[in-house]
Amino acid sequence: MATEQLTSGTADLHVSGSARLRPAYGFDDVALVPGSLTIDPEDVDLSWQIGRYRFALPVLAAAMDGVVDPAFAIALGRLGGLAVLNLEGLQTRYEDPSEPLAAIAEAPAERATELLQELYRPPVRPDLIRRRIQQIKEGGVVAAASATPANAAEYGRIAVDAGVDIFVVQSTVTSARHRSRAGGYLSLRDFCRWMPVPVIVGNCVSYSAALELMETGIAGLLVGVGPGAACTSREVLGVGVPQVTATMECAAARRDFRARTGRYVPIITDGGMRTGGDIAKAVAAGADAVMLGSPFAQTVEAPGRGHHWGMATPHAALPRGTRIRVGVQCTLEQLLFGPTSRTDGTQNLMGALRTSMGMCGAANIGEMHAVDMVIAPSIKTEGKIWQLARAF
Repeated sequence: MATEQLTSGTADLHVSGSARLRPAYGFDDVALVPGSLTIDPEDVDLSWQIGRYRFALPVLAAAMDGVVDPAFAIALGRLGGLAVLNLEGLQTRYEDPSEPLAAIAEAPAERATELLQELYRPPVRPDLIRRRIQQIKEGGVVAAASATPANAAEYGRIAVDAGVDIFVVQSTVTSARHRSRAGGYLSLRDFCRWMPVPVIVGNCVSYSAALELMETGIAGLLVGVGPGAACTSREVLGVGVPQVTATMECAAARRDFRARTGRYVPIITDGGMRTGGDIAKAVAAGADAVMLGSPFAQTVEAPGRGHHWGMATPHAALPRGTRIRVGVQCTLEQLLFGPTSRTDGTQNLMGALRTSMGMCGAANIGEMHAVDMVIAPSIKTEGKIWQLARAF
């Protein structure tokens, strides 16, 4: 398995006290090994399932206000993917979100974070939670919505009443156990028990935390702390694990959990992917699907008008993100399926994934999990002198 390929023979480096230092790998550090059998890309099955819902494409749109509104959710759903609506964002605070979205897009860089903090001060309105979910349902697609653990119980009930199909509990770091003298901690075990829809939880990067989260009854696990283009958690907090290693750790937990219980928990690698090759590596590392933010923010259909920011950017006391300008590059359909004249892998993402899986001899997502990966720090520079020279 890919997990064994990258971890076997790697010794921990012992430093002061009981701390340990070990290597960890991101997408630019590894490469996929072609298979001895190749498959026609047209014969590759990209579908995956969570709960009773099966999706043609292994892609989710991140619950960020520059990415997902009801119209975008409907558009992606009709193409075979799943978009997650942020229940604590502009869509549920404003009757007409287009006005604050326009203000964010037009704000100068030095004013952007302060403006975001101001625009996110109005309270979330339960009536708007219901209305936005109903708008997505009226589009004939699966409706997914997200809330932080602090608000999951309250907003989850409202969302279920409105007809939500999948609910996501999401924070920078999520664990099954939490200690606080203030109290008020969400019990994921109880939440998953009374929620009548599949619950996806994240984010997580380690074997032990993933295993404990799976034991609470979650239907899916988000993997990734701080890899997103608009996130600054790794800089502000110093916390995070590169995505290939993080995905493999959580995939190992899923393997052991399934062996013990017989239940399979899908893993969704969240953030840090820019190209079809990155997505292919995430799947080979163990992901059943990927969650994308900035690539979707670049589409015509995205509400951010070529801008992207994270859920923690408007935090009143400690912003952990920044508004970035990604520009409007293509339509949603072009991003996923092409055609494109871009040669950097940032468009026709599903075509690239199909081709990669075909080259590796993987007919479906499960078979892609068994593809070999190698540590390859020169994978993007070997033999590329003319391409690199052209960049300067």
